[in-house]
Amino acid sequence: MASSALKERRARFKRYKEDVDRRGKSFFPYAMFHDTVMSLVVVSVIVALAIIWRWTADDNLKPDGTGDYTGWLGAVYTHKADPGTTNFVPRPDWYFYFLFYLLRIFKWPDSVVLGTVGIPTIALILLLALPFVDTRSERRLSRRPVAVVAAILTVISMGVLTYKGATAKESLGSELAAIAPTWAQKQGFSGDSTAVNGAKLFAESGCLTCHTYLGAGSSNLGAPDLSSIGSTSQSVDFFSQYVSDPSEFGNNVMPKFGEKLTKDQINAIAVFLSKSKGAGGGGGGGTPWGQIIALLALGLAVLLVLSLAATRRAPPGYA
Repeated sequence: MASSALKERRARFKRYKEDVDRRGKSFFPYAMFHDTVMSLVVVSVIVALAIIWRWTADDNLKPDGTGDYTGWLGAVYTHKADPGTTNFVPRPDWYFYFLFYLLRIFKWPDSVVLGTVGIPTIALILLLALPFVDTRSERRLSRRPVAVVAAILTVISMGVLTYKGATAKESLGSELAAIAPTWAQKQGFSGDSTAVNGAKLFAESGCLTCHTYLGAGSSNLGAPDLSSIGSTSQSVDFFSQYVSDPSEFGNNVMPKFGEKLTKDQINAIAVFLSKSKGAGGGGGGGTPWGQIIALLALGLAVLLVLSLAATRRAPPGYA
C-alpha cells in the first residue's frame, strides 16, 4: 500500500493538473511565441549594437602601431598587443571575477582542479538536484528553507568572490622592481651591483607572474619558489643557459628570454639567482588547506540543510 506521503503527493499533483486544465495555457503556441519574440528582440539589439560599434569607428591607427580604432560604443581595438609587456596586468571580464579569485586561492598544480572544476561542478550538481530534493508545491518562502538557504548561500558566495576578484591587486613589474634592494639586503648580495641589477630585471621581466620570491609574486603553472634556488649549487653558466632557453632542459612552458634580453641582462639574472640562498618566501604557493576545509564545511552545511528540509512533510493543499 502507498504511504500517506505518497498519497498526498498524488493528490497534490491531481489538483495541480486540474488547475492547469482550468486556468493554464499550453506551451505551444503561447509560451513558445513569447520566447521567440523575446529572443528575436535580444538578437536584434545585439546585432544593432555591433553594427553601430563597427561602422561608427574611425581608423586612427598609425604605422608605428599607436593610435586607436574607436567608435561611439568604445574602441574596436587599439595598438597591437605586446606579449612581452610588463606594464599591463590581464584581468577577466567582471562576470568571471569569482573564478578569477578562486584561482588565487587554489594554486597550480596542487589544488587548481578543485577550484576550477570541483567546486563549480559540485555547485551545478546541487542546483540540478534541488528540484528533486524539494518536490513540494509550496510557494511561501517561510516554508521553502531549501530554496531560500540555497539562494542566500549562492548570492553571498558569488558576491564575495566577485568583490574579492574585482579588488584583488596585481603588482606590475615596475612596482616589484622597487623591492629588489630589499631582496638584496635579505639575501646578502647588496654589495654586488650585478646581482642587484639582475634582481630588478627579474622583477621587470614578468618572472613573478609564475614564480615567487621572498613572499612576492604568484605561484602558477607549477613554477617553483626561487628564494633559495642558489642553494642548489648550480653555476651562473647553468642559470644563464636555462633562462636563455629553458626548452633545452625540458621546460616548454617558460618563455625563452634569450630572444628578449641581451646576454649581459641574462647574465645579471643568472648571478642574482646564484646569490639567492635564502629560506624561501612561499608567496602563497602552498595548498590553502584552511580555505579548502572552510569551503568543504560550507558544502556539508548545505547538504545538511537540504537533507533536513527534504524530511519535512508538506501541509495539506498548496499555496
